[in-house]
Amino acid sequence: MLSRLILAVDRHVTNAVWLVAALLLGMLACIGLYQVVTRFVWNQPSPWTEEVIGRLFVWCVMLGIVAAFRQGALVSVDLMLRLSRGTFRRVLRVLIALVTLGFLGVLVYHGFDLAWRIRFQTFATLPFSISWAYLALPVGAAFSMLAVLANYLDPVNRELELQK
Repeated sequence: MLSRLILAVDRHVTNAVWLVAALLLGMLACIGLYQVVTRFVWNQPSPWTEEVIGRLFVWCVMLGIVAAFRQGALVSVDLMLRLSRGTFRRVLRVLIALVTLGFLGVLVYHGFDLAWRIRFQTFATLPFSISWAYLALPVGAAFSMLAVLANYLDPVNRELELQK
């Protein structure tokens, strides 16, 4: 019952994260085009575009990694997993999931702590708190934790499939 709930929540969250990441990628392309036009066509470089592109790119990566965790598509050293069978394989999968969840938990904890500590610092070119940029780490890691759990419950190993 709990696994069905986790998988159902994951399906909706992963789809929403995919959509947001795709929209951010589109925004990155538009802002990049604007930056090129202002710099090379109008000879008046925009002061804010480079900073915004960098921050949005971090958000795009951290949200995109959620889908990679869910699909098992991250590049890995998977020789032990490929060669293992039976109980050893089950123990190895649990160990991989626990280590990954531990690492992501550290990112969530320290990411929120860092974002909280710098909440009064603003972007160099915009009047917004830079915490919004730093929140990409803990938010992406938190969504990734759900994806890792879902991949453990319903394994999809796209990385392994692509090498065959």
